[in-house]
Amino acid sequence: MSDGAATPSIVDPESRLPDLIALAQEPSSEKRRALLRELTDCFFGATQRSEAETALYGSVLGDLTEAMETAVRAELAARFADAPDAPHQLIRRLAEDEAEDVAEPVLRASPVLTEADLIHVIRSRGQGHMRAVSQRAEVSEAVSDAIVERGDDETLGVLLGNDGACLSRAASEAAVGRARANPALHQVTVERSSLPPDLLNDMYFEVEARLRQRILEQNARMDPALLESALAAGRTRIATDDGALPPDYAESLAYVEELRAAGQLTPQMLARFLRSGGRTSFLIALSQLADIDFHTARQIIERRELDALAVVCKAADLDRALFLTYAVVLLNTDGDAMGKARAYAGMYNDLTHEAAQRTLRFWRMRKAVQAA
Repeated sequence: MSDGAATPSIVDPESRLPDLIALAQEPSSEKRRALLRELTDCFFGATQRSEAETALYGSVLGDLTEAMETAVRAELAARFADAPDAPHQLIRRLAEDEAEDVAEPVLRASPVLTEADLIHVIRSRGQGHMRAVSQRAEVSEAVSDAIVERGDDETLGVLLGNDGACLSRAASEAAVGRARANPALHQVTVERSSLPPDLLNDMYFEVEARLRQRILEQNARMDPALLESALAAGRTRIATDDGALPPDYAESLAYVEELRAAGQLTPQMLARFLRSGGRTSFLIALSQLADIDFHTARQIIERRELDALAVVCKAADLDRALFLTYAVVLLNTDGDAMGKARAYAGMYNDLTHEAAQRTLRFWRMRKAVQAA
């Protein structure tokens, strides 16, 4: 050049590594930050590295990073998060960083982290770290088990919403148990594509109408082989009774059995039970008519679950008029009982017999287990 200035030369990044490592003891924070960035550029600029060189990068970068403020560590984490050849030592240190802004990018995306690394973070750090792990493209059963065990409901919601997360049967049962008690988890649980069908149907009596409709739709689409498998899994899970029987149960049962023997246990007789206040007799008769257990029938009636009652009536081939009769009697304390009953009658009309039958089979599991 005419002014005599030297032309900058292109330096091989690998040739700078020894000098950069030697400068790593630089006490100046500003210079260490510049050195950290240059060493990072050097790592990504190298055409190839041996395992020993990669480990050396990890050691030096880790030591430099530890002395830096959060913003610098977060910058480094974001740059290395997706790198498939990032130094394991560095990535593990960043994943364990107490600052969520630093740990989150690598916990969510780094392919370098092992299952053991992730479980260690779950057991040693807080909810923000667990939520980051819950968002990984793939989450193993072992990692999910640890998250379900230690995560709060917000974290659990993130995990359940991730289709790439695999949950064991035990973790799925625990997750549904918590979801039933928390409306904030209802939708993400019902919409989880890999949720076992028997556990999905456990959610029916807890969720709002639109989610109940989704459960019915999924039941209607279910492969028959999967349905049988789900029912078998559910039977092994169901425990004993759901609660004490009412004091007039024995007397009412004897009366219902007399009517049955005489051929007088008809759907119209059930309506008479309701109108006359024979609630226990109605519940026993309904449970026998639909072949479900007493406690499920009681839950439907005591909570006035009219959409569930529609499922029972449709599955039992009761006509719409009888369903409306039952619904109106159950709603007799409401100002617009007939109007509300007619609204549910629309659902009764739209519900297919097959969907009702499949849904009812999940409700019948408890009766089958109790009889075994």
